[in-house]
Amino acid sequence: MTAAADPSTSPATGGGAGTGTGSPAAGAASGTGVTGTAERMAPGSGLVIGLLLVSAFVVILNETIMSVALPRLMEDLQVTTATAQWLTTGFMLTMAVVIPVTGFLLQRFHIRPLFLTAMSLFSTGTLVAALAPGFGALLVGRVVQASGTAIMMPLLFTTVLTLVPASSRGRMMGRISIVIAVAPAIGPTISGLVLSVLDWRWMFWLVLPIALVSLALGAARIRNATTPRPGSLDVPSVVLSALAFGGLLYGLSSIGEGGGAHVLPLWVPIAVGAAALAVFVHRQLRLARADAALLDLRVFGTSAFAIAVGLVVISMVALFGSLIVLPLYLQQVLDLTTLSTGLLLLPGGVVMAVLSPVVGGLFDRVGPRPLVTPGVVVVSAALWTLTTLGAGSSPLHVVAAHVLLSAGLAFVFTPLLTSALGSLPPRLYSHGSAVVSTVQQLAGGAGTALFVTLLSTRSAARLAEGADAVAATADGVRAAFLVGAVLSLVAVGVSLLVRRPAQQPSPEVVPH
Repeated sequence: MTAAADPSTSPATGGGAGTGTGSPAAGAASGTGVTGTAERMAPGSGLVIGLLLVSAFVVILNETIMSVALPRLMEDLQVTTATAQWLTTGFMLTMAVVIPVTGFLLQRFHIRPLFLTAMSLFSTGTLVAALAPGFGALLVGRVVQASGTAIMMPLLFTTVLTLVPASSRGRMMGRISIVIAVAPAIGPTISGLVLSVLDWRWMFWLVLPIALVSLALGAARIRNATTPRPGSLDVPSVVLSALAFGGLLYGLSSIGEGGGAHVLPLWVPIAVGAAALAVFVHRQLRLARADAALLDLRVFGTSAFAIAVGLVVISMVALFGSLIVLPLYLQQVLDLTTLSTGLLLLPGGVVMAVLSPVVGGLFDRVGPRPLVTPGVVVVSAALWTLTTLGAGSSPLHVVAAHVLLSAGLAFVFTPLLTSALGSLPPRLYSHGSAVVSTVQQLAGGAGTALFVTLLSTRSAARLAEGADAVAATADGVRAAFLVGAVLSLVAVGVSLLVRRPAQQPSPEVVPH
C-alpha cells in the first residue's frame, strides 16, 4: 500500500499511462514530460482560484447558518424541534453522500463543468429555499444546496494543487483555511444579525445574488486546466459510501441535536454505518489495484498524509464541539440573547481569518512542525481555560478563550492541509481532496456528538443530585471541555511527528 502512494510511481516521474489522473501531469507522463517545477501560476490561474475561494466561502457558510434560525422556523412553519433539525441534518447527510463521489468526478470531468454544476445546484437550492412556502420545500432547497456544496471544496483543493507551485501552496492553503474554519464559525453570527431585523427567508435572498454573480463570472472566465481520464463509476461503492458515511453522520449528528424523537435508536445508524464502512474500505483497496476505486484509500499509505489527517480530525472535533457548546453556555447559563451570543463569538472568527493567510506564508518558509506544534499547544491551553467556566463567569472570559482557541487552530489547519495534500503524487490529488473533505464532515459530526453527549450526561447527573438547571448546565459544559482538553494533549504528542512533505513536481498547466 505504501509503494502505491510513493512519489516515484506518480505520472510525473514515469508511473505509466494507466495511472493518470485529472492532473496535467498525467498527460506529461505519457510523452510531453515535465521539464521542471513551475515557479509561477499560469496566466488566469489566480482569477480561477479567487472565484473558487469566494464561491466556496459562500456555500460553506450555509452549513451552519441555519442553527440559530431553527426556533424562528419552528414557530413560522409550525414544526417540532426534531423535524426542524432535518434542515441541518439533511444538509450534512447530503454532503456525506456526495463528497466521496467527487474523487471520481474530479478525475472524469474538467474544472469548468464541475464548477458550473456546483454553483448552479447551490443557486437553485438557495432560490427554492427563499421561495419555500412550507417546510418540505425548504428541506428540498437545503438538500439541493448541499449537493453543490459537496462538490465545491474538493474542487477547490484539487484546483489549487494543480495550478499552484509547491513553493506557494502554504499561502494559498491559508486562504482555504478561512473557508474551512471561518465560514462555519461566523454562520451563526450572520444568521443572528439577519434574524434580528429581517424574516428568515432573507438568509437565502441575501446569499442568492452573490451565488449568481459567482456563477456568471465562472461561466465567463473559468477555463479548463486539467486533463480528465476515462473511467467508470463503481455503483456498489457509491451505495456502500452512502450507507457508511450517511449512517455515521446521521447517528453522530442526531446525538449532537441533544434530544428529540428519532425513528430508530441512534446506535442503529452508527452500527450500519460502521459495518458499511468496513465493507467499503475493503472494496476500495481491492479496486485500487486496477485503478478503479471510487475513493482511493492508498492516500493513507503516505505517512505525512495520514498523520496530518489524524490531527485535522482532532482539530475539527475541537472546533465544532466548541461551536455547539459555547452558544449553549452563553444562552442557557449566562442568559444572553442569540444576537449577543453571535457577536461574542465573532472575534474568534475574525482572528482566524486574519491569521490563516499569515500562517500560510510562514509555512512556505519554515514548514509545518514549527507552526503546528505551538498551534496545538495553544489549542490545548484554550480548551483547559474553557474547563474553568462556571455559572458566574464573565462573557469576556468566553471571548478570550475562544479567541485563543481560534488563534491556535489558525496555526494548525493551514500547515496540516498543505502537508497532507502536498505529500501526495499528482495522480492522487483528487482522491486526497475527497478524503480530506469527507473526514472533515465526519469529524465535525463526531465533535458535536461528543461534546453534546458529555454536556447532557453530566447535566442530567447533576440535576438528579438536586442542582438547579443553570449550575447543572455549567457543570456539563466543563465536563465537555475537560475531555476535549485531555484529547488535545494527544494531539500535542502527535504534532511532533509532522514533517514537511517531499517536494512534488508542480504540473505544467495549460488552460484549454
